[in-house]
Order: sequence, then structure tokens, then C-alpha cells
Amino acid sequence: MEIIIDEIPVSTPQPAPRRPEWLKAKIPGGENYARLKSLIDTQRLHTVCEEARCPNMGECWNAGTATFMILGDICTRSCGFCAVKTGRPDGLLDWDEPRRVAEAVGMMGIRHAVITSVNRDERKDGGAPIFAETILEIRKQVPGCRVEVLIPDFKGNEEALNIVLDAQPDVLNHNLETVPRLYKVVRPQANYRQSLEVLARSKKKGFLTKTGLMVGIGERAEEVLEVMNDVIATGCDILTIGQYLQPTKEHLPIDRYVHPDEFHMYKEVGLEMGFKHVESGPLVRSSYHAEKAV
Repeated sequence: MEIIIDEIPVSTPQPAPRRPEWLKAKIPGGENYARLKSLIDTQRLHTVCEEARCPNMGECWNAGTATFMILGDICTRSCGFCAVKTGRPDGLLDWDEPRRVAEAVGMMGIRHAVITSVNRDERKDGGAPIFAETILEIRKQVPGCRVEVLIPDFKGNEEALNIVLDAQPDVLNHNLETVPRLYKVVRPQANYRQSLEVLARSKKKGFLTKTGLMVGIGERAEEVLEVMNDVIATGCDILTIGQYLQPTKEHLPIDRYVHPDEFHMYKEVGLEMGFKHVESGPLVRSSYHAEKAV
């Protein structure tokens, strides 16, 4: 699909000392937040909400939802945007983790569970068996609960991907995160074409597929549209686009605060391209309102 971009409302790249009004998020707190925090700590689990410092944590936790992060809290990669700890795990897997995750999903009353993970590149299978066991355990303990998985690229290992797909997740999500030009600084251990292949292989096997992008990290609007074209060519169903927020001063700086009009443009164009669902907005993250896209 050819896109004309002459009149795209693009925010001017410039340092912004303060967040604009449209980026104000609810501060975590409240009775339900405290209950979920206690439950997650008791079950010895991790959430991407906490580890990646998600701005929507207050809203989601008070609504009784959370995105579980499996395979530990140490990632083998050093992405420039991510607050999750980087290191080298011992290679071992916690085989009781799937049971604990499923138990928490049941106790929280979740009907659409989102499961993501750190990268475990020290293992050939990337930890894929724990993804599969978590899907199966949720289905066993919480019948009727949909399961969405946000997976790593498994370094292109098709066998690892198939381990996850054989467990029949309801949604297969793999985030591209940014445009190809920025991969060396944003996702230095990843490969753009390899990530597209994860989506393409999953769609060829008949799965509902999903991916996400950050903006405001140095990309240009026309590059975002080019990525969207690449993604729709894989048959991908769902797209999320949100504002990059710098988790600490050690991470990549914010290039610009993207105006809501530009997010609206991405949504309109995405739907015209053929995406079944597009979530595009300043505070959108890959699992934000995930249950509404299925």
C-alpha cells in the first residue's frame, strides 16, 4: 500500500524538559494494587509492569490485570530502551514457575493473560519450554482464559518458536520495537528481518499475530510507515504504537514527545492498510488493553 506523507502531523524533534499533559499516568496505589503486589510477591513472580517501569501499572493493577514476566528477571541482552536487568543467568529453568503463574491468574480472576519474558540467549531453546508449560498450565487451572504470549526472537531458532506455537497460544506477539535504522542502538543483539520472520512463520501456521513499536526514540514518521508496510506484509493482525519513555538517565534519551495527532494518523493508516486492530497513543504499550484486541 502506497502512503503519501506530505501532510503528516509530525512533532518537531527537540528536548522536552517536562512531560506534556497527554503523558500523565496514574500513580500506582490503592487497595487492589496492594493486593496484587502482595500476591505477586508471595508467588515469587515477576511482572513486566514493575521490571520495565510501565507507566500504566497503576491503571492496570487497579483494574486487576498484569503482564507476567517469566524466565527470571535477568536478561541476556542490553537493549537501549529497557529497564530490565542485564546479565548472564545460570542456564537453569524454574519448572514450577508455570504453576505459580497459572495460580496467580486464577486468583486474580484474569480472563486474558499476557505472558512475556526476558531473553535467555544462554540457552539454545531460549526458554521456550517454560512458555509452553505456562500456556498449558493456565489452560488447565483457568479454563476459558485466553493466553497471549509476547515472545523473544529466540535468535531465529524455528524449533524454539514451534515449541511455543505447539501449546496453542491465542495471540502470538513479538515486538519490532523500532525502525531498522535504529536497531544497532535500540536492539543491538536483534535483527529486524529475523523479527519479521517470527511474525511471518507464526501467521503461516494460522496464529493471530501482533507486534509493537515505540516512537520518539529517533525515528522519522516515514520510517514508521515503512515498518508498518513490512509488518502487514507478514499478515500480522494487531499493531501497537506508543511513546518511548526513558526509564533512567543511563538509557537512550527521548528524541521527541510525539503529539496525539501523529498517533491518530498511525492508527488511521494502519486500519487502512488492513490491520484488524491498532492501539496507537502516547501511553500505549504492547499489552495495554490487550483483551480488547481479540
